[in-house]
Amino acid sequence: MNFPVCTTTSKIAAACLAFSLLAISTPLYAQSPAPEHPTLLRAINTIRQQGCGEGPARTPALRENAALSRVAALLADGSKLDDALKAANYRSVHATQITVRSSTGPAVLLPKTLGKACAAVMHLPMTDAGFHQRGNHLWVVVAQPFAAPAAAQGEQVEARILALVNAARAQPRRCGSELFVAVPPLLHQSLLTEVAAGHAADMARHSYFNHTARDGSTVAGRATRMGYRWRSIGENLAAGQMTPDLAVQGWLDSPSHCANIMSPAFVEMGAAFVVNTWSTSAIYWVQVFGAGR
Repeated sequence: MNFPVCTTTSKIAAACLAFSLLAISTPLYAQSPAPEHPTLLRAINTIRQQGCGEGPARTPALRENAALSRVAALLADGSKLDDALKAANYRSVHATQITVRSSTGPAVLLPKTLGKACAAVMHLPMTDAGFHQRGNHLWVVVAQPFAAPAAAQGEQVEARILALVNAARAQPRRCGSELFVAVPPLLHQSLLTEVAAGHAADMARHSYFNHTARDGSTVAGRATRMGYRWRSIGENLAAGQMTPDLAVQGWLDSPSHCANIMSPAFVEMGAAFVVNTWSTSAIYWVQVFGAGR
């Protein structure tokens, strides 16, 4: 028998902005001590181990998350996936809904039953699953939860960003069409860290993403206000990336951000991140470059 299957996907995106002027992770969601739907969880993890018919995949097992099972129940009530995730207070990087009609139970969670939806089950970053059965329908949600470094890790995260940036500066690099030679490493500057932290906090608190703050200030004005006397100043922004490595890699992949990182005009750097899971991007990164007078 063929069962009708449909899928819906939700995901958040990461973004970056760059500006210049010359003159680690903690999951947010606690897991249930024991799965509420053990047979369904075993069935979906069997697929993760055996693949969708093209040979063994041995993808890591999913764990049942109570919040995602709540999401599945809301889907059964007619909610949209994004609305259900928000209502259940589950912040995801990527989430997919699978609905199987005309049957329930673990027997429907087979590659031949799921068809094209099997690929969603196999998606590697997914770590959590939720289930809801009602009548002859089964709702399954698989997701990659949003996770970010803890605020207490701020110094370690900033040190990691500085190390990655200096490793990039240590060798010639092409940023778009522009070729940069290797340049000396940047030094940590605590005032620039404060400038970065202030703007990251404002963006996270008020859910916006822009070099221009709500008070109309740019990085030049914010640095001056903080007491940093500069002859050159620059700023990279990122939002949505869950680790410093991803944030820095995103900057290096963007010509304008990469040019800031490789610029010989800068000799110091400060960086910070702020998390607000209720905001649009959940996490905001700011990197401020400078050279003092």
